[in-house]
Amino acid sequence: MSQIPADLLYTSDHEWVRVADGVATVGITHHAQDQLGDIVFCGDAPDEGDKVEKGDVVAVVESVKANSDIYSPVDGKIAAVNEALEEEPELVNSSPYENGWIVKVKLSDDDTSDLLNAEQYEALVENES
Repeated sequence: MSQIPADLLYTSDHEWVRVADGVATVGITHHAQDQLGDIVFCGDAPDEGDKVEKGDVVAVVESVKANSDIYSPVDGKIAAVNEALEEEPELVNSSPYENGWIVKVKLSDDDTSDLLNAEQYEALVENES
């Protein structure tokens, strides 16, 4: 499926993760943004330096259809928050895997074994349909 990049990891809650140099960039998948519809707000992220644990809420996304909490798929500290989303929350729709990232987390450990690869995530999405 072309909307599921093979180089990312995924959660069953439809977040994606790109790990590079001990930092996990986190966003929501194309499937998630498609289900939510037009994003009108993305915020309520922790501050840079705040500690987060796997499963903690790291943002709230509001759309014309629904509100959705975004969960950290990893343990660590907030390294960056995508401040562009304050003015342009629609970046989550138009560029979910590039400009629409939500937070970056400096990993406290690099265990990503519970995350899904692209093939596993694709099967999950197909089973939901």
